[in-house]
Amino acid sequence: MKDYIVSARKYRPLNFDSVVGQKALTTTLKNSVKSGKLAHAYLFCGPRGVGKTTCARIFAKAINCLHPTENGEACGLCESCKAFNEQRSYNVFELDAASNNSVEAIKDLMEQTRIPPQVGKYKVFIIDEVHMLTTAAFNAFLKTLEEPPAHVIFILATTEKHKILPTIISRCQIYDFERIKVSDIVEQLKMVAKNESITYEEEALNLIAEKADGGMRDALSTFDQAVSFCQGNLTYKKVIEDLNVVDADNYFKIIDFCLENKAADVMVLLNSIINRGFDGGGLINGLAVHARNVLMAKDEETLPLLQVSQKRAEKYKEQAKKCPTDFLYKALKIMNKCDINYRQSNNKRLLVELTLIEIAQITQSDDDGNSAGRGPKRLKCLFKHIINVQPKVANQVATAEPPVSRHTLAGKQKNEDNGVNGTSNNHETDNKEHGKMAEVMATKTAARKPALKLGGLSKSFANLKSKNQSQQIAIEQDEVPANANQDQPFSNDDVSREWIAMCVRMTEKSPNLIGIASRMKNMTPIIKEFPHIEAVVDNGLLLDDMTKIKGSIRNTLALRLQNSNITFTLRLAEPDEIKPILTNKERFELLKTNYKAFGKLSEMLHLELN
Repeated sequence: MKDYIVSARKYRPLNFDSVVGQKALTTTLKNSVKSGKLAHAYLFCGPRGVGKTTCARIFAKAINCLHPTENGEACGLCESCKAFNEQRSYNVFELDAASNNSVEAIKDLMEQTRIPPQVGKYKVFIIDEVHMLTTAAFNAFLKTLEEPPAHVIFILATTEKHKILPTIISRCQIYDFERIKVSDIVEQLKMVAKNESITYEEEALNLIAEKADGGMRDALSTFDQAVSFCQGNLTYKKVIEDLNVVDADNYFKIIDFCLENKAADVMVLLNSIINRGFDGGGLINGLAVHARNVLMAKDEETLPLLQVSQKRAEKYKEQAKKCPTDFLYKALKIMNKCDINYRQSNNKRLLVELTLIEIAQITQSDDDGNSAGRGPKRLKCLFKHIINVQPKVANQVATAEPPVSRHTLAGKQKNEDNGVNGTSNNHETDNKEHGKMAEVMATKTAARKPALKLGGLSKSFANLKSKNQSQQIAIEQDEVPANANQDQPFSNDDVSREWIAMCVRMTEKSPNLIGIASRMKNMTPIIKEFPHIEAVVDNGLLLDDMTKIKGSIRNTLALRLQNSNITFTLRLAEPDEIKPILTNKERFELLKTNYKAFGKLSEMLHLELN
């Protein structure tokens, strides 16, 4: 029985052309070998399993080849290439920095750099996982890396470039390896399966490639595992069972159920998936990826972003035709929120169930029954509308009929009593009085009914809901104009004081006006011609926002300054009127410059602004 070699080692690339998914980098390295323009240090960085160490070995073999080919590859026939292939070359040294990260290990390596190569031109030192070196080891390595002997080339490989000292990075040529595309991994797996006489379904290979997350080594390792389980016949169902992955058909079913508002069917499917040992958080993440793919499939331009098989891409396109874009946006937002809260949740399954129920109700109309399962947002808005509408309804009813005082009713009752005791009032007068009282009581009763009858308020709710939602800028402070009889004098200081107070109230009462109020605080309105007040605005956007609340600002100033004759205007500032806003430190220095006494006092007391 022959010794078994795993696919990741057996099919490891031996030349640049066989490296998968890194064509730009391998082309650059081959051109360097052809031209002989070699740097003294290289840094290969990127995710795991994408070919960093493999390319370092191929590059080391090529630069020491005695007869390189025209395209920059090693010939594989010379003594240097044979020694490299048989792993007896003295020109290539590999160091695992994860287990040799001390200063002593680096010093031993530096000693070997002094010995020139016996065969070939260069001694190549490959340091893998170089980010694991200690700071002291990096410092010991720094001087040699900066000025190595002419026959020495360093190739550093790492998965975490950010952990390497900037002084090391600045002395290297940096090559960033990228994740390998799913399609490239699938093509490589097809080649391996053909060489090993293994039958396969393309969907199965595509699933293995997706599971590898851009790493060829992981893909080949998963491939070997699946082959052992499937006994040489890779099918989609067997690979799903072996890798313990949720079947993609479940995601298609969940989206279809949610589009039809079938929350119960979604719960049954969720239960069956969890009973098979799958995690709810993984299901939500997989469903989010699925929804993203459906969204990408809605446009022909974004369709190439789907790194899936052709058969799966057609299924995505078919479902994308049924899914509204707004539904996918909202579903992704809900699932992202669930993913953020999943780890902190004590009842994770309930969180997943609520998330799926909420997704299933996105396309549900708002006029469904009370059992529709809507979130508390609608209920909260309903209470808010009731609070806002009830005073308006009461005011409308109160103004429909003048109020009847208690004394008036008492007087009418007294007149009725006098009529009964034999006074000159006849029965017709009594009947009229009784009729008027009945009308008054009926009016009062009618005034009470609209405030209690929710059915009567439903139209008001509908009218409020249909209003333009863009009218968000509404000042929430005193809008009551001053009495017509008020005519109190005021000064610029009074205007400034009330202006600042008004801005403070705006920030406290209305979050929508915080930005406007903060910019209004930097303005100084002045009295142009009593009682006319003018405010100069330094930009057009702020002018537009303030124009919308100009009437409320005028009413507030008239009320607070007790002058109903006040007029208020806004004007865009001229270029020479715009003054920069000074910081506290700049104001302090300006005071010292303008007031010499203050400057002397600050020097005597050693005043400083924190």
